[in-house]
Amino acid sequence: MAATAYEVRARNLSAQSENRIHDDTVARRFGFRGALVPGVEVYAYACHAAVARWGRAWLEHGTAECRFQSPVYDGDLVAVEAAEAGDGLALTVRREEAVCATGRAALPPPGPLPDPAGWTWRAPPAGRPPASDESLAPGTLLGTAPLQVTPALAAEYLAGVGETDPLYAGAGLVHPGQVLRLCNQALTQNVVLGPWIHVGSQVRNLAAARVGGTLTARARITANGERKGHRIVDLDVLVVEGEGTPVAHVLHTAIWRPRQVA
Repeated sequence: MAATAYEVRARNLSAQSENRIHDDTVARRFGFRGALVPGVEVYAYACHAAVARWGRAWLEHGTAECRFQSPVYDGDLVAVEAAEAGDGLALTVRREEAVCATGRAALPPPGPLPDPAGWTWRAPPAGRPPASDESLAPGTLLGTAPLQVTPALAAEYLAGVGETDPLYAGAGLVHPGQVLRLCNQALTQNVVLGPWIHVGSQVRNLAAARVGGTLTARARITANGERKGHRIVDLDVLVVEGEGTPVAHVLHTAIWRPRQVA
């Protein structure tokens, strides 16, 4: 089957965030053309193809992996290409000829849910320590404050990522990009970071998160090391709804200190 394409106008939804890699001036100091659109939003664009292919079932037990390769900038017209590949979809996100992200989505049969007890929730500290090898040591537990996804917040996110699929609003479901955002917050709510970059995620959806519900992330650091001069952290994250209904299991990777800072 030939690749199908979905186009969307990218928006930097984090221009006012603490992560100044999403600020034009700081991003240019790092050699970029301007502020980076967050990787979680690039992932959100790619998810459109999976939901178009499998519908609500993909939100309930689909899988995806996404690796970010080159920047997406505010205002870029990006194309998400989806091609049948084995039992899934091969995904490519482009701006003009540049490949910005690659990945894969699939819909395996539903499997057993992970036990939330295996991911201990820890409240974010009142005073966050600076990001360091000590504060991001393997085995460290991280948690996010409960986030209630109100109808207004869900609608704002759908508009922000240009999502027009009627499934979300019609069924009252949270967009998977908004779920993945909690993995970033597992870092930002627990340590003080300088400019940092999300580089990839592997996601197993476990349930469709519902608008009006409350989401939290429970995470543990599995690795923290150096690659090509960058300091990189890997997180094993379980996003839960309410008192502990698993929504997504994510392996999340970020450059917490770029080599330009070092």
